[in-house]
Amino acid sequence: MDSLPTVLLKPGEAGRVVAGHPWIYHGEILRLTAPPADGELVQVKDHRQRLLGVGFFNSKSKINVRVLSPERVEVNQAFFEERIRAALVVRQRHLPRATSFRVVNAESDFLSGLIVDKYEDVLVVQISSLGMDRRKMQILAALQTIFSPRAILERSDMASRKFEGLEESSGVLSGGLSGLVSVNLNGLKFETDLVGGHKTGLYLDQQVNYQAVSSFAKGAQVLDCFSFLGGFGLHAARAGAAHVHLLDQSAEAIAASQRNATANGLADQCSFETINVFDWLKAQTAVKPHEKVIPRFDLIILDPPSFTRNRASMPDALRGYKEIHLRALKLLRPGGTLATFCCSHHVDAMTFQDVILSAAYDTHRILRRVATYSQSPDHPVIPMIPETEYLKGFAFELVR
Repeated sequence: MDSLPTVLLKPGEAGRVVAGHPWIYHGEILRLTAPPADGELVQVKDHRQRLLGVGFFNSKSKINVRVLSPERVEVNQAFFEERIRAALVVRQRHLPRATSFRVVNAESDFLSGLIVDKYEDVLVVQISSLGMDRRKMQILAALQTIFSPRAILERSDMASRKFEGLEESSGVLSGGLSGLVSVNLNGLKFETDLVGGHKTGLYLDQQVNYQAVSSFAKGAQVLDCFSFLGGFGLHAARAGAAHVHLLDQSAEAIAASQRNATANGLADQCSFETINVFDWLKAQTAVKPHEKVIPRFDLIILDPPSFTRNRASMPDALRGYKEIHLRALKLLRPGGTLATFCCSHHVDAMTFQDVILSAAYDTHRILRRVATYSQSPDHPVIPMIPETEYLKGFAFELVR
């Protein structure tokens, strides 16, 4: 292990690594003792030659090193088995009854560049770093040993791989899979396309929030915006909502949510509409001069996709968030609840709440905050790694 190429950091650059952040950028590096091959394991030291850890090197990436361990370790199948088992223990502790969940959440589980999702007896792997990609077979063998899954799929089809010098990659890595997979979330069944669906299949990061938000649904007229496969809407229906109207611009998602409603015996409580949510909200709140919008919902759920991919798009994103909250608040009855979420890492919780309160001010509404949400515990947050925290949400009761 002493023969590993060494990455020496500039003075003042070691603190973040010591605190636990795994990324080392090109500009933080003082020099290399030997030119490592891309994807190779290297050791990282501060400018005084004190060991900080070992990680994967990639000259093609802005992140030159992804640290795996503060100690010297052999990165082999046994290493991946140990790390994945440790991650699994966390899930079993915090989600003891879940049968579908995220097993490995990259930096959150000290495996930067690797995501593993478990959908019942099928695993979906997503690899976003060169070092992990070079060790795909070791990762695969570790997963087979731990889970003995029916199938393991790869969904490394995200554009970010090009920044690591990688092509997109997807397909069946082991076993066999045909058709849709029925995924159990909190006792409800959701048919899921793991091969061609969005991301790795479902929004597992909302699993706990689906159940939590449904506590406001009993007897309510519910509007589920950006409904996708019906996660929030069907949980609300099961909780005793009088009626749930689900909106999504994807015809495929709406068709799937209709099938899910039927499969769970909830179709009679639900209606579905394929439409751009912004357009729908605008049309429902458009009135003539001197007319008022008649509020008709007791629970409105806003769970849009991320409006921002980078900091440069923040102003437009915040305008978008404010627009949907302005419209939604006009449709919410006094005493009703607005449950709203933001999944952009670039928009922190305080900024997101400020946007909501600004919309309330403009619509002359007063809100009472009754709940605060985060991502489900299978997507752990490591505070020293801010990038691990991205999902935030609130429930507000409309006072008047």
